[in-house]
Amino acid sequence: MSSLVWTHTRYQFLEQLRVPIAIVASVFFPTISMLAFVVPFTGDDPLMATVGTASMTLFAVMSSSLMGLAIGVADDRGKPWDPYVRTLPAGPFPRFAGRMLTSLAIMLIAVVPVVLVAAFLTAATATPLQLLSGLGALIVGALPFMMLGLLVGYALPSKAAIAVSQVLFFPIAIGGGMFGNPLDPPAFIGAVAPYLPSRGAMELVWAATAGVPPRPLPLVMLAVWTVAGAAAAVWAYRRDEGRRFR
Repeated sequence: MSSLVWTHTRYQFLEQLRVPIAIVASVFFPTISMLAFVVPFTGDDPLMATVGTASMTLFAVMSSSLMGLAIGVADDRGKPWDPYVRTLPAGPFPRFAGRMLTSLAIMLIAVVPVVLVAAFLTAATATPLQLLSGLGALIVGALPFMMLGLLVGYALPSKAAIAVSQVLFFPIAIGGGMFGNPLDPPAFIGAVAPYLPSRGAMELVWAATAGVPPRPLPLVMLAVWTVAGAAAAVWAYRRDEGRRFR
């Protein structure tokens, strides 16, 4: 099974490299957001710069996970190769795992410029252990967005997936308090944020990198979004498969 997962991962990653615009976008937007929102406003405060950097790394993760997977899966479904691959005896797990591991690889690529900007242009600080813990927190925080990306990709055609993934992405990012002062958001954002997966993921990364204690409700909702998103993604895959092979 591991060899099948590696084969699908390698195939998916090479496909991304052949048309690298998704990787470029995943790197560009979080880096620009870091320069626009963190460096000029909180760059001189070690705690706030570290928290802001953690938020921007999650921005990179959300972009590569939600929009990247949604658009990539929907585009693949429109190609003749996809129905053939589904007839192979490996089953859906290697394909799911391959897509998710490819998304994680792109996530790591996208996070690097954000961390470099923080290191050279802000007062953000983190020990090697905190950086490693932050990476683990990012991987956990990426899970609900991967599930949402798979759901959209398997449920909708390519053009619709592009629009819907963007419609989901920006309200979840803004509603979670990703832009502005993350520790003191406006009243409306503060009321909505705990119920969105972006907030739970951010608080998890903040705890790992800056020592900011997470609240229980955002973490519970992060788990709820992950489980519900996984169930919905599996449903969308089976529904799409059923339509193709009737």
